[in-house]
Amino acid sequence: MANTLLMPKATAVWLVDNTALSFDQIAQFCSLHPLEVKAIADGESAQGIKGMDPIMTGQLTRAEIAKGEADINHRLKLSDPKVRVPESKRKGPRYTPLSKRQDRPNAIYWLVKNHPELKDAQISRLVGTTKATIEQIRERKHWNMATLTPLDPVALGLCSQIDLDIEVQRASRGREAPAPTGDTLLPASLTERLTPEQASPQDEDKELDANAVFAKLSALKSKTPDEDEE
Repeated sequence: MANTLLMPKATAVWLVDNTALSFDQIAQFCSLHPLEVKAIADGESAQGIKGMDPIMTGQLTRAEIAKGEADINHRLKLSDPKVRVPESKRKGPRYTPLSKRQDRPNAIYWLVKNHPELKDAQISRLVGTTKATIEQIRERKHWNMATLTPLDPVALGLCSQIDLDIEVQRASRGREAPAPTGDTLLPASLTERLTPEQASPQDEDKELDANAVFAKLSALKSKTPDEDEE
């Protein structure tokens, strides 16, 4: 764990307002430039920042402040904080347990076969392998190629399904969508340009049917007066 000052600029604001420490002492303690501390004192910087009391957070003692005020050359020392900030972990290649390293070629074979869009760097991130090994399996020149079996790296526990999906989405980004197969609806931009005859080729048949209906209605009307006369 790193012994790090919390909110250094807010702490500097409080020290400027509540102590007689020099700009250099505050700058050294808060890891700031002395000119930046001077700007805080002049009201040119950190105007919207509320000062934070380092004594309340347990990062500085009143005795230490008194020493600094009495001796301009005294360098303030950070107390053991109540809250410890964890050090940022350095990102490196994925670690693969020894028991699963023998399964990596099978996982690479599965990825190359089922997701050819993945780049070598993506496969390397997923299963923790080298570019040379990936190229050998792509070109089927691996020394153990005859016995390799494509196995899902998720099932082998070499990566998570979420990581695999993310890499596949990244690799597919910008690629053309596959052309649709089978009967599909025409786009609206095309159907709007079609003439009435092209849009509904059966309109003539519908008109004929309509004429036949009207003819039957006329025949019925002509029969109705005769029946009334009888």
